[in-house]
Amino acid sequence: MKQLLLILLCCCLSALAMAQTQNSPTNITVKGAVIDSAANKPLGYVTVALQDSATRTPVKSTLAKDDGSFEIKAPEGKTYQLVIAFIGYVTKVLPVKPTGTEFNAGKILLAAASKELKEVTITAVRPVMKQEVDRLTYDVQADPESKAVSALDMMRKVPLLSVDGDDKIRLKGSGNYKILINGKESALMAKNPSDVLKAMPATNIEKIEVITTPPAKYDAEGLTGIINIITKKNADQGYNGSINMRYNTVWGPGYNLNGTVKQGKFGLSGYAGFGTQKEVTAATYNNLTQLASQSVLTQNGTNTFSGKYKYANAELSYEIDTLNLLTGSFEIFQGHFDQNGVQQSNLANSIGTVDQAYRNTVTNNSKDKGADAAINYQRSFKNHKDELLTVSYKYSYSPSDQSNSNSFTERFNYDDVNNPDFRQRNNAGNREHTFQLDYVYPLKKINIEAGAKAILRNNFSDFRREDLDPTTNEFVIDTGQTSTFDYHQDVTSFYNSYQLKLSKWTAKAGLRIEHTKISADFMGTPLDRGYNNLIPSVSIQRSLKSSSINLGFTQRIQRPGIYQLNPFIDRSNPKFISTGNPDLRPELNNTFELTYSNFKKAAITVGVSYAFSNNSIQNVSHLQVDNTSLDTVTYTTYQNLGSNRTLGLNINTNFSVTKAFTISLNGQVSHVWLKGTYNGQFYKNDGYIGNSFASLTYKLGDTYRLGLNAGFFSGDVNLQGSSSNFIYNSYTVAKDLFNKKFTVTLVANNPYSKYRAFSNTTRTPDFTQITSRENPYRHFAIRLNYKFGKLNGDIKKNQRSINNDDTKNSGKSSGTNQ
Repeated sequence: MKQLLLILLCCCLSALAMAQTQNSPTNITVKGAVIDSAANKPLGYVTVALQDSATRTPVKSTLAKDDGSFEIKAPEGKTYQLVIAFIGYVTKVLPVKPTGTEFNAGKILLAAASKELKEVTITAVRPVMKQEVDRLTYDVQADPESKAVSALDMMRKVPLLSVDGDDKIRLKGSGNYKILINGKESALMAKNPSDVLKAMPATNIEKIEVITTPPAKYDAEGLTGIINIITKKNADQGYNGSINMRYNTVWGPGYNLNGTVKQGKFGLSGYAGFGTQKEVTAATYNNLTQLASQSVLTQNGTNTFSGKYKYANAELSYEIDTLNLLTGSFEIFQGHFDQNGVQQSNLANSIGTVDQAYRNTVTNNSKDKGADAAINYQRSFKNHKDELLTVSYKYSYSPSDQSNSNSFTERFNYDDVNNPDFRQRNNAGNREHTFQLDYVYPLKKINIEAGAKAILRNNFSDFRREDLDPTTNEFVIDTGQTSTFDYHQDVTSFYNSYQLKLSKWTAKAGLRIEHTKISADFMGTPLDRGYNNLIPSVSIQRSLKSSSINLGFTQRIQRPGIYQLNPFIDRSNPKFISTGNPDLRPELNNTFELTYSNFKKAAITVGVSYAFSNNSIQNVSHLQVDNTSLDTVTYTTYQNLGSNRTLGLNINTNFSVTKAFTISLNGQVSHVWLKGTYNGQFYKNDGYIGNSFASLTYKLGDTYRLGLNAGFFSGDVNLQGSSSNFIYNSYTVAKDLFNKKFTVTLVANNPYSKYRAFSNTTRTPDFTQITSRENPYRHFAIRLNYKFGKLNGDIKKNQRSINNDDTKNSGKSSGTNQ
């Protein structure tokens, strides 16, 4: 099967190449060399652009090589001019007068500018990656595959990021991070960020920032860093937009509208989408061996998943005058998902005789919502317009209403008195108000920032359980498992940071102080505590000719979120129950990083990092007798346990083999050491985790594009076990139509197998457990993208706004990549 697919792919490549060769127009070649007029030495990496002489619109552009030479090909039959631009030099414009099919401009002398250069409208080669003093930035719009893939697909290509077999996003192999949208915490990312990103086309996104050493202005959350997704919002007078549609053989249809409008002082940008999750059925498997008795619990079943979703985001801007700016944003998400499972459970003794059995039918319904609303006022000053004062307010609300019912049949030694049919409901979520004040004062070489913030957060849960009375055949409330959980967390903080920028050096240092006040009430038991944290951050960058070296250190806090704190006991699988822990404390992490980046023709980034925490939050399990069922069950919860140390290496490169053929490689490997004491037992585990991703893009002329993406994720290492690896591959063929306004893309993801099993292994002194589930693996899709309108400028937006990045992301996700 693999050989057949490879043969077909080669045939397609050959046919397209032949068609392109037969239809390709005659080109002219424009070449020359750029020289410093004073030093009489070649100038490398100068932007060279070819423009239409009549319209001044860019046709093609490139960067001069190390020796100053360049070469551009363009269709014959038009009148062109050559624009040569470089920072610190006077821009030069030359008419192109070809002799035959070639124009040799010879040596082009550039003189140093005596005053600040005026803006020149040219189209330069956009680098995909950029290394700043405290972050890596991936330019999604510079990636030619942005029209062909989902936002989750694009995450696989970003340095330091990966996506595992459960579609969970990893930052340097860890799930302890925070995702922001345009620098702000988002209702879209409140619970299942992967579900939202796989439904969203990558065309919605302008760039993705991986902030590995977050400066003091950010809340001290996200142990391994922050992922900031910046969405598109280009505008001038008028409007533009795009319509995106897709149909996936497994995940169903999806629709997205992305638009921007600007009229006078008012601007609006945003996107909206909706879709339907097709019904998907996959197998599940669970095997647990109790070491003392050698009894074996085996569970086999199927799980069917379906649903629908919709989301929207809008950002508004009103320029009161040149010094005063008012902006606002609104965001909503709504998803309704259904799961139906059937599971056969058998408990056999050491000689293989079945001691207990039942068949469990589970119906689960989940309604997830989220809404954000924010307003920002920005004031600049007449004599110093880079001096900024910003006042912000934001309200967030993200409830989740879940219910499930369990029905048991084919019982053997599993009585209906202690183990009745039951149903559960849990309405949990978060409400919060945020107030923020930011002040920026830039001097000639130093940028000073200071601010204050208050987050008033209320995590809540209202849960109940009802058991079926076998004598009356009616459901009765179980008061022992029906209650409310009210958790208030108020965080006040102050920060001050400084950035020094010299010709070769950039340094950023800051200090943030946070006070956290916690009050909670669970079943009449109050909780009242508070703590202070002083968080430093330091980043230094040394710029070389075409490269840079970065060194960073920061401390980060991982506060537990509602899904880790919630005492609701999930009994949808009666043999394996799970719950949160209201007594969890924040985790404090220390991170050191050293990164080298070179952005010549073959851009490469190499980084080494070391992080350690002494009160790591771990997901742990043990055997116990359940008070409700009087049966031995596996109990899973969260605890602050021992230490977590990680030493990591990451490598990323992006280069063009030819003008048509681009290769991107992204890899990361870490060694993890974990240890801690839980339930009276000391645990120690270590191992390697890593991931790699390769992307190959080949352009056939201006309208065809072929892509091959392949990746490997090693799986996790945790305190009590590990998870299996995951392999990913995708093939894309894209065609631009109607002057590149309309794009059709065909996608084949993992075509070699319909399902792929993803497993977790847990080892304790009392039991060993292997859990496996099949995830849909092979799926095909067609994507349509249509752009309309014409805009060039930017909608004004506040340079400072609220970004609540101080709580742990649940990391939950369902479904797989679209």
